[in-house]
Amino acid sequence: MHLPDERSFNRWFIIISCLVVIILVLWNTSIFFQRLKEDERAKMNIWARAQEELANAPEDADLDLVLEILNNNTSIPIIHTDEHGEVAYTTNIDPTILEDSERTQEYLEDLKDENEPIAVDLGDGQIQYLYYGNSPALNKLKYYPIGLTLIGFLFIGVVYFFYTTTKSSEQNKLWAGMAKETAHQIGTPLSSLIGWTEILKTENIDPSYVEEMEKDIERLKTITERFSKIGSLPNLQKTDIVRATRESFEYLKSRSSNLIEFSIRAPRQPIYVMLNEQLYSWTIENLVKNAIDAMRGKGSLSVEIKQDIRQAHIYITDTGKGIDKNKFRVIFEPGQTTKKRGWGLGLSLAKRIIEEYHRGKIKVARSEIHKGSTFQISLKKV
Repeated sequence: MHLPDERSFNRWFIIISCLVVIILVLWNTSIFFQRLKEDERAKMNIWARAQEELANAPEDADLDLVLEILNNNTSIPIIHTDEHGEVAYTTNIDPTILEDSERTQEYLEDLKDENEPIAVDLGDGQIQYLYYGNSPALNKLKYYPIGLTLIGFLFIGVVYFFYTTTKSSEQNKLWAGMAKETAHQIGTPLSSLIGWTEILKTENIDPSYVEEMEKDIERLKTITERFSKIGSLPNLQKTDIVRATRESFEYLKSRSSNLIEFSIRAPRQPIYVMLNEQLYSWTIENLVKNAIDAMRGKGSLSVEIKQDIRQAHIYITDTGKGIDKNKFRVIFEPGQTTKKRGWGLGLSLAKRIIEEYHRGKIKVARSEIHKGSTFQISLKKV
């Protein structure tokens, strides 16, 4: 009984653990990066002192160690400038940059932004400034946290998607199971009712009574077939959407309150789409019943069918209480309802029938509080 809570806990535990690991790695990487910068700063100070030693050393001095220090730098880019900011000489700089004085100056500005310069005293009052950049290894390390963060968030996204998909799959299986069980339970008394109508036909009763009973039995058969199709791919056939909509509309009109003013506007010529009529009529029924509930059994309800080059559009408009804009998408989620009774599955089923089974679209086209709402169904023409 506690499986959903346990699964939710596991999901958030993994996500939070990933975030903690990412933060710890980023923190340690930052510390490591600063230490490397300090080490490179120390090397550059030694390199600058070696330059001073080379410039101020007597002719007979042993400079092997100094030259080894100077030659040891093979990766850190360096630009020396005089006190006037003119480039004196460079080390480890791409020759193509040095060919263009403007590019050289831009590169020098980049080095100034990366590190503080080091003054080099060459003697006789001659001061040069050593500007250096980060080594290639340090620059690569700079992008390491970004890559690690992206990988971490990708992993979190995969975990979240996995648990969300699993939950959705379980809900779909539950719905399908409930629907098929409902169809099975309705089937037993339905068979009995069909038998009783055959008996009543042999009795001396008004035939119109039996006809009305048969209409309701056919309706129950339709409902049973609808429920039995949930959870399996429906059979779609080329169908005139104008005729199918009109038939569903007229059926609901004949069984609704006289206080509801029904109207329908549709083209005279057929519009063909790939359709499962039973499931489509279920969608129309849900939308019309929701509209009637929103109007509290009194008002105007209209259906309009339009088309463009690619799609057929069905608009169902009521004069009910309206829907807040921030709920336009939420109302299609399971369990969302403003009514005191019901499970809030009607619009969710309608969305599944239109978008998953028919590859169409269903949405709230427009709505105003206390003025009414318009739902739109869009299906691809064939």
